[in-house]
Amino acid sequence: MKREYIIEPCTATSFFVKKGGNVIVEDMNGGQVADFFAEAAENGDEFLSTGVTIDVNRSIKLKKGDVIYSDRYRPMFTLVADYVGAHDILHPSCRREMYDFFYNDGAGHPTCLDNINRAMKRRRPEIRPVNLFMNTEIAADGSVKVLAPKSLPGDRVVLRAEMDAFVGISACSVHESACNDGECSSIKVYVED
Repeated sequence: MKREYIIEPCTATSFFVKKGGNVIVEDMNGGQVADFFAEAAENGDEFLSTGVTIDVNRSIKLKKGDVIYSDRYRPMFTLVADYVGAHDILHPSCRREMYDFFYNDGAGHPTCLDNINRAMKRRRPEIRPVNLFMNTEIAADGSVKVLAPKSLPGDRVVLRAEMDAFVGISACSVHESACNDGECSSIKVYVED
């Protein structure tokens, strides 16, 4: 069965995917980040952990063949195809406090934290997603810089589910920086299971 979702700018959606199924995330217009988060379908207290993913893969970058892990060190997804090669696993989902801190515009601003929580019917105080298509540069001195995404219209990633999972994906809401190349746009998702 194949399902399709269009995530409009600054919104999110959620869905279940069965073990062995594929989640295909496409940057429709290019230059748009998608916050990808998931929980184990059998237990929402087990969830995607970028920290564990960094620990197990021994890298702060994701590449084709890498596995994304849960906070319990169990495989959740494998990156089986990647047409971009630049994704971020360091930054948390944007939230009101971040917009206030950096841009002084948090009141009423859509956020990935709120959007994913709403889509998944949760109240997580923080979400550390895989920021698909987000282009983060780490200098030798450890400083971090967010650059415009490298993704072009139609670029995509394919993630194979290694467990039954409940997924939340947002089309990132940051238009104030290079994160989404200065303009928020839509994300398309196909689920094949």
